[in-house]
Amino acid sequence: MLKKSLGGIDMQRTTRRAIFILVFSEFLVCLGISLVIPVMPFIKNELHLTATDMGIMTSLFALTQFIASPIIGRVSDQFGRKPVLVIGLFLYMLSEFLFAITNYLWMFDISRIVGGLSAAMVVPTAMAMAADITTKRQRAKVIGWLSAAFSGGLILGPGLGGLLAKIDYKAPFWVAGVLGLLSMFAMIAMLPKQDALPHNVEEKQHESTKQGWTAAKSLLLSRPVVLLFIMILVSSFGLQGFESIYSIYVNEVFKFSLNDIAIVLTFNGLISLFFQVVLFDRMVLWLNETRLIRYSFFLSFGGTIWIMVAHTKIEVMIATLIVFTAFDLLRPAITTMLTKISPNNQGLINGLNMSLTSVGNVIGPIISGSLLDWNYHYPYMVVAVFLIVSFFTTYSIKQRT
Repeated sequence: MLKKSLGGIDMQRTTRRAIFILVFSEFLVCLGISLVIPVMPFIKNELHLTATDMGIMTSLFALTQFIASPIIGRVSDQFGRKPVLVIGLFLYMLSEFLFAITNYLWMFDISRIVGGLSAAMVVPTAMAMAADITTKRQRAKVIGWLSAAFSGGLILGPGLGGLLAKIDYKAPFWVAGVLGLLSMFAMIAMLPKQDALPHNVEEKQHESTKQGWTAAKSLLLSRPVVLLFIMILVSSFGLQGFESIYSIYVNEVFKFSLNDIAIVLTFNGLISLFFQVVLFDRMVLWLNETRLIRYSFFLSFGGTIWIMVAHTKIEVMIATLIVFTAFDLLRPAITTMLTKISPNNQGLINGLNMSLTSVGNVIGPIISGSLLDWNYHYPYMVVAVFLIVSFFTTYSIKQRT
């Protein structure tokens, strides 16, 4: 399907094969991130752990990813993408097997740290390599696929983990570890070396020498890049702040049943994948990245406000789908725009992208959960304020043609 989708674009066979492996690897790692969700209650009850133990275990993954992502990104810029990706998949396999074989809390914690390091190596490096080997015309489609793999892994992980847990609550981790091992061998055997892949000649011809660390710092501190990084933080904070309390909010305020919530989240997953895989490239060509980011912020703001003033379940469901779809377009649109800024620092830029996403993923649920204790509407009011400010901020970004 990937080959068919990219068939309309002039792309070499080696590039298509590399992109397929990158998409599969990103999907696999994100699947592993979310496999643990349905198994948490079994681990907590089986080993008599506290809620604090489980919270620390979960946060260690995001914390490691936050610290390691920009460092790993810079390393992949200097030493190549393939070695980083292979080591990342090996660490992914190791983290899943560690989780499967142990019944000690400290080993679970180590497993999540190794898993966070793995995600920091695979996800931003895959994005960086995709940017290295595609032209600007091809890139929106490829990043749409990688974003769909990212979202698809997170969406399918809990369901798959729940099914496998019926066999044994450690089964999801054995299966994920085996898939990681197979993916690592596939990466070694099938992913061409960096110098065997086509590069962005049309972009790199304007930069005759490799940018050094000073030039990279100057780039990262430039106004457009800082604004885009702020938007990444806001979008990840907004999504997690919105999503983390969604089930509680609609259950308490609108009396949603578990079946209602499941229907909404299932439709959201299908719609988001459709937009990212099929429509994202067309939307970028039609609107350009800046307008797509702007409209996504506005739609997510409007949908959040609609949920707070809605009176029926149907209204809430429609508004929810608008919000989630807008959020799922924001990340690939911002990432696509960032990859076009500097061809020689893709690893560093994508590493910082993932690092800031991790920050939003950590603070979003914490702040929303705290505000929810005061009033059911406070979390969404705060999210709405951040979104509308970001909407107006997009007018400060000039799209270079």
